[in-house]
Amino acid sequence: MKKLKLASLLLATAIGAALMGIAQAGPANESAAKWYADGKHAVEIAKELRANKHRAKNIILFVADGMGMSTVTAARILEGQLRGESGEENQLTFETLPYLALSKTYNTNQQTPDSAGTMTAMMTGVKSKAGVIAVNQNVFRGDCASSKGNELTTYLEQAEMAGLSTGIVTTARLTHATPAATYAHVPERNWEDDHDLSQEAIDNGCKDIARQLVEFPYGDGLEVALGGGRRNFWPRNMADLEDAGKTGERDDQRNLTEEWVNNYSNAAFVWNRDQFNAIDADNTDHLLGLFERSHMEYNVDRDADIAGEPSLTEMTRKAIDVLQKNNKGFFLMVESGRVDHGHHAGNAYRALTDAIEFSKAVKAALEKTDSRDTLIIVTADHSHVFTIAGYPTRGNPILGKVVGNDNRGVSKDTFSMAKDGMPYTTLNYTNGRGYAMLETGGDTHYKVPVQTGRIADLTGIDTEDEGFHQEALIPLSAETHSAEDVAIYAGGPGAYLMHGVQEQNYIYHVMKETSRIEMRNDDNDEKNQRMMDWQYVD
Repeated sequence: MKKLKLASLLLATAIGAALMGIAQAGPANESAAKWYADGKHAVEIAKELRANKHRAKNIILFVADGMGMSTVTAARILEGQLRGESGEENQLTFETLPYLALSKTYNTNQQTPDSAGTMTAMMTGVKSKAGVIAVNQNVFRGDCASSKGNELTTYLEQAEMAGLSTGIVTTARLTHATPAATYAHVPERNWEDDHDLSQEAIDNGCKDIARQLVEFPYGDGLEVALGGGRRNFWPRNMADLEDAGKTGERDDQRNLTEEWVNNYSNAAFVWNRDQFNAIDADNTDHLLGLFERSHMEYNVDRDADIAGEPSLTEMTRKAIDVLQKNNKGFFLMVESGRVDHGHHAGNAYRALTDAIEFSKAVKAALEKTDSRDTLIIVTADHSHVFTIAGYPTRGNPILGKVVGNDNRGVSKDTFSMAKDGMPYTTLNYTNGRGYAMLETGGDTHYKVPVQTGRIADLTGIDTEDEGFHQEALIPLSAETHSAEDVAIYAGGPGAYLMHGVQEQNYIYHVMKETSRIEMRNDDNDEKNQRMMDWQYVD
């Protein structure tokens, strides 16, 4: 077996023990006077905010795939509880950014969106259909011929044309919808390698997504690409170096990782953690990392990976180290792709722990950059049908079963019961595969039958265990996205433009406006360059 079973984090007993003393009243230092003072202090801080209207030399766009507001709230509480706090008062790192807006996520042809259409909006400034990548809504999904002439220019492409360094980091496959929308143009998100192409696509000259990454035609090519998806870059006659019995999937027999190294000077390809750690950013100008044959591990499963793989935080740091060598600036997109996958599998444990790791990656970026010249935007492409409900008492384990308050407002010492006489969890899904208690969790859920509804008495079930999958109401092969708005958090130059309720394509236009990217594309206009330098200086 490739994967070894990850030892339990032992959160259930730790959280339960830590919370017993604070469940009724919250932290010991809370008081009416403190609540009042804290609120007044928050207003004083807000009064000191000043819009930074300088040009953004660098932009980092963080996208947590599927991180709706319920996911943010639950991850916030869980992170606090992992430190022994009640959790509700905690803040994730990106929640401390000063500016906030809401993003409307629908696609042009779908009320509830997919990641291809949503990331296309963020990267091109144009909303489009579900399932298509960096092409406009005039195309028919899966129809290569219809995409000709309907390609959209992405912000990453513009950055390369302007001489900036560019990078993408993801825990999903590098050819998956969200990262692909930064550099590729296809009418079908599933064309990740040439084996996936339809005959019509081949006849009409469409290129697969992996090939487009390596053949990227703008500037001097991407400087950093880190994630999963080796199978899409290696030929079918090449054995995977980690997964026994598996090979690449390319029919054209091209080894795109070799081509990456040969295409660029000071280039490197890495596929495991030791190789990644050995990379000297000062002497590496083009870095490709493919750490899994498909998606990278969930964060809690990384230590069990045979070859080892870096965390999202580690990849973010390394990417910034490589990119920031360019005095003209850089653009970096960082995706936590597996928040989405944890939810699709109905496993809140993995979705939330990946969201917490995402917050740590944002913290690392804030520490490695200067808010005077770097715009950081944190958002999601869409939400999920993930709910927090049931009137649990303050500090109740967010992954646990509901314990409510009595008629005096004091925590009870027994579980709250549903009308069927059984306890229930705070976190649940409207649809999906439903309840399961597995040895591990996450994607293993797809190997067992769908079990929706109230099919098990949870009294003796450790719902905080990594193998627990929450109950769901409507039986589906996988849990679905939802159509609700998602948040946009921002700090740095131009962040003040994030306000109100916006269409999702607004994000691109903020990046374009703040970076003055069109001015930077005119390399021969020295006056424009002097103007931008002047605008940046305090």
